[in-house]
Amino acid sequence: MTTRLSDVAARAGVSVKTVSNVINDYPHITARTRAKVEAAIAALDYRPNVSARSLRKGRSDFIALAIPEMASPYFAELGAAISRAAKRRGITVLIDQTEGETDAEKLVLDGMRGQLIDGIIFSPITTTPAKISAAATGKPLVLLGERPPGDNFDRVAVDSVQASYDATSHLIAIGRRRIAAIGVGGTSTGAVRRKGYRKALKAAGIPHDPALELAGTGYHRPDGAASMRELLALPEPPDAVFCFNDLLALGALRTLADAGLSVPGDVAVVGFDDIEDGRYHSPSLTSISPDKEWLADNAVGLLLERIAGNGEAARRDLTVPFTLEIRESTAG
Repeated sequence: MTTRLSDVAARAGVSVKTVSNVINDYPHITARTRAKVEAAIAALDYRPNVSARSLRKGRSDFIALAIPEMASPYFAELGAAISRAAKRRGITVLIDQTEGETDAEKLVLDGMRGQLIDGIIFSPITTTPAKISAAATGKPLVLLGERPPGDNFDRVAVDSVQASYDATSHLIAIGRRRIAAIGVGGTSTGAVRRKGYRKALKAAGIPHDPALELAGTGYHRPDGAASMRELLALPEPPDAVFCFNDLLALGALRTLADAGLSVPGDVAVVGFDDIEDGRYHSPSLTSISPDKEWLADNAVGLLLERIAGNGEAARRDLTVPFTLEIRESTAG
């Protein structure tokens, strides 16, 4: 049998209005009364009607996070950080996985979950800026990731060109000259990270070799392993490889180990994202480390500002701080 507000009121010995005030965090409630009501709610396992409460407040205090993959360590770590940032503000995060599919991303833009959410933090893969602007329903939206300009929404992203330049420059600084890149094709991420990679080669007077730039079929461990096998089969294999995420790098490290090659002695490896798996791998992985807590806190903050009514302000682009964490895969 469903517990009603009146049941909680009767058990606590207060009015229905008082119970409602406690649930809605009305400030002028004595500590003693609040404790009685909360004890009754716990004893009766009462669950407030979220839809009705949202209609009264004009807000649900739920936001959505739409990401390509929940199984990806990077997005898992980022999702956890965003959930913590929202919780500090009394907000609940609902997570949707799009798998980078156009139809699923369109569903996000068409107003996923109806009136249940107040706004969306969205990491698109296939949807273009023009389609984002055309399809968005007016619900507050903050974008994540390396996207070209062309939409009118707030964005939080790493400067992937500079980060990739720094990663490649590090490999050059330790004496490597045949530096491969894995993950160059298929997404905006691949395009901007290749730009930084090539920029570093050019600055060092090293011509980029198309044979050392591999797109692969995805951004997972098997893709990195397969690309590394292809690179080792070249007449002149690379002496270093910059992988455009850490999962690619972990796959590449496995192939190098299977081939009996030392890291970094024979081939130095750098990743991107600084996931926990890379820090505990042997050898530990040198990687670009975005400040995920900063990213999460600012993405949630931007979204809540829009939800609160700051919808007419100019769009904002925030750049996530990052560091290059040098570990055994390049330092020995």
